[in-house]
Amino acid sequence: MTDTLVPRTQRLERDPRIRRALRSLFGALIVAALVVLALVSPGPALPTRLQDGLTLSISVLIESMPFVLLGVLLSIVVQVWVPPGVIERWMPRRAWARRMVLSLLGMLVPVCECGNVPFARGLMMRGFTVPETLTFLIAAPIVNPIVIITTHQAFGFDDGILIARLLGGFAVANLIGWLYTRHPDPDALLTERFAASCERAQDAEADRAGRGTRSLAQFVIELRAVMPALVIGSALAGAVQVLVPRDALLAIGSNPALSIVAMILLAMIVSICSNVDSFFALSFAATFTPGSIVAFLLVGPLVDVKMLSLLRTTFRTRVLAALVVIVVLFAIAAGSVVNLLA
Repeated sequence: MTDTLVPRTQRLERDPRIRRALRSLFGALIVAALVVLALVSPGPALPTRLQDGLTLSISVLIESMPFVLLGVLLSIVVQVWVPPGVIERWMPRRAWARRMVLSLLGMLVPVCECGNVPFARGLMMRGFTVPETLTFLIAAPIVNPIVIITTHQAFGFDDGILIARLLGGFAVANLIGWLYTRHPDPDALLTERFAASCERAQDAEADRAGRGTRSLAQFVIELRAVMPALVIGSALAGAVQVLVPRDALLAIGSNPALSIVAMILLAMIVSICSNVDSFFALSFAATFTPGSIVAFLLVGPLVDVKMLSLLRTTFRTRVLAALVVIVVLFAIAAGSVVNLLA
């Protein structure tokens, strides 16, 4: 009987309708928990919070949209218009050197984390490995010229915040890339839908379809994959910001250890674009420790609510969980070092 039940259970787990139902149930439970938390916590009335949440969600969506479109266009350029072998010709042959170069590619792609996801999808469709693409994906939201300029404008070189952010982003990206080279089957980390998209892209290239036709088809594919996740992520970011009491986070800002944890939680909640998050963090610099500011600037562009929703279009849930754990632990370590040296 056990042998009969196991295949049936596996079939049920693979059924897309059951997976969608489970995700919907999980999302409903999260929303219900947030509403209950809002009802029992002090603050404005719930209708006012819901209106504020809608406003914040729309603002996050509008802020992210141009970068998503830019990322999609860059992805199409890489997949369709750049001749085969051009990018690969400039890449080192050693795996670690390739990852280091890819982690600096963000210097040439000045888009925030939202636009980097479709661009990274294009790299994988081009043939780059999962560890290489993850290295780029983690580093690019921090190691790019706009983020460097805005962080310098906000903090200058005070307390080493700018240097710690750049070195930390580069280091954690290469750490994650190296860790996933140890995985026995990196391709199994991708969602089935994205793996199928890669196969279709390769078939289209083999069929030598017109570049215009392929560009339009890829534009539609990328938008269909990314836009629902962006809308959901923006809605969650807005809801969490207004339904979760922020006073508890701000009350512990002066404690060297707790301030880091508080700013990490805040970074995951507010989901601000990495191009402007330095100015948001600057408002906390007077009450929070420098290490907690660094932790905020490392975690926010990599594993906030909006970014995780976008990453889910490409990577499986267990990959996202591992990324959160690695990035958060690294941010805690980096923030602690900055606090000791500041």
